[in-house]
Amino acid sequence: MSKAEAYLYRQIADLLLQARKITARAVNQTMVYTYYEIGRMIVEDEQRGAHRAEYGKQVLKELSAQLTKDFGKGFSERNLEQMRGFYLTYSQNQISQTASAKLQISDGKGNATIQATPEELPLVPDFRLSWSHYLKLMRIENKEERNFYEIESINNNWSLRELQRQFDSALYERLALSRDKEKVKELSTKGQILEAPRDIIKDPLVLEFLGLPELAAFSETELEQSIINKIENFLLELGKGFTFVGRQVRFTFDEKHFKVDLVFYNRLLKCFVLIDLKIGELTHQDLGQLQMYVNYYDRFVRLSDENKTIGIILCKEKNDTLVEITLPQDNTQLFASKYQTVLPSKEELRQLIESKKW
Repeated sequence: MSKAEAYLYRQIADLLLQARKITARAVNQTMVYTYYEIGRMIVEDEQRGAHRAEYGKQVLKELSAQLTKDFGKGFSERNLEQMRGFYLTYSQNQISQTASAKLQISDGKGNATIQATPEELPLVPDFRLSWSHYLKLMRIENKEERNFYEIESINNNWSLRELQRQFDSALYERLALSRDKEKVKELSTKGQILEAPRDIIKDPLVLEFLGLPELAAFSETELEQSIINKIENFLLELGKGFTFVGRQVRFTFDEKHFKVDLVFYNRLLKCFVLIDLKIGELTHQDLGQLQMYVNYYDRFVRLSDENKTIGIILCKEKNDTLVEITLPQDNTQLFASKYQTVLPSKEELRQLIESKKW
């Protein structure tokens, strides 16, 4: 194959791959809307029925048998119950719209057996995720928390695996702990919005993907190397807008050399983010050192159109009183966050939120 032929092939192949992705998304969206509509039909049939559990159970059993016979796999009693639950969960969604196209279910022989125009359909939520995503989201009982994970999954294009990981690491609870009451409400309507330095802070930062045992002894260098080895995972845990700049970034003044453990840049906040790693007990000297690093970047590195540098000490243990007394009352640049190498207890974090004094 000549270079010209190879170039033509790559163009065509890229076009076909893109078309497949678009087709797959369209098919998936149609499937999700169809399942929602099936759930609505089942619920409305139950409401017209005897209002007894036995009635609904028998209907699903008979419906499953007939649909499986006519359409094949995918219509077990369990699946129909999930469609029913899907409708019950999302029919009260705040953001609704009419379906933008006809919904069709094929019998596999080219025959469309169910059709509904936008005018015939009731208002339905704006579904943008896969059915697998919604099966996971439906299991989140707290509506505000469920809305948050749905918004973040859409905005960040999370895979089902990433959604599961963020839920398991209690992202919603960890963000809620560092926000006031109004900001917590925003999480369920807008997701995580970065407007100020404090918005990027998670406490604790969960680093279970490093594979470091919780009680094992390791050095700051080993922790740093583990982060570098898993830098993609670490960036996802840091959150939105982060790009990696370097490790052990050196700067010099007055013939003295200093090194910042990890340097990042946040594109949304338009500022450098310096991270200092601490294994032992956090001291006021550590905070003073970080302050010096931040001052240097503000005065000699950042550009005039960039915002002030943020400094974060990532430590195993911290004394909140020490941090509060050491840092200025109007502090907006320096923060201390705990890290842990195992997944947190969602229940403990929820109890902290409930007991929080706003």
